[in-house]
Amino acid sequence: MKDFKTVFFFLRLPVAVSLLGHGLVRLPKLQAFSEWMLKTMEKSAIPEALILPFSYFLPVAEAVTGLLLLINYKTKYTLYAGLALMSILILGSSSIENWSAIESQLLHSFYLFGLLWFHEKFGLRNKD
Repeated sequence: MKDFKTVFFFLRLPVAVSLLGHGLVRLPKLQAFSEWMLKTMEKSAIPEALILPFSYFLPVAEAVTGLLLLINYKTKYTLYAGLALMSILILGSSSIENWSAIESQLLHSFYLFGLLWFHEKFGLRNKD
């Protein structure tokens, strides 16, 4: 593909901005976000001992994943990390039967998978 870098940038842009935005808006209010997540997940079978550290990790992971996608750094591994993150979020949402959140998480997952497929099919595979 002749203009792979340009096309791939604009394909990455929406999900990169989404993930970066999710993380950046939560970082300044990390304590409040953590408290909200603990309250939201209180009926989950997942122990609070796992939810609490994850509530602090999640905004950082979202922001870093979004930033790495935006700058196209180690893209294949960043996409794998994004897919793993979405899978963990889907597990958490399933545990409290938050089906509407799962729709958004699945959409992000399909988008990330599409980027991975496009990257592997048309990209410079040996660069990452």
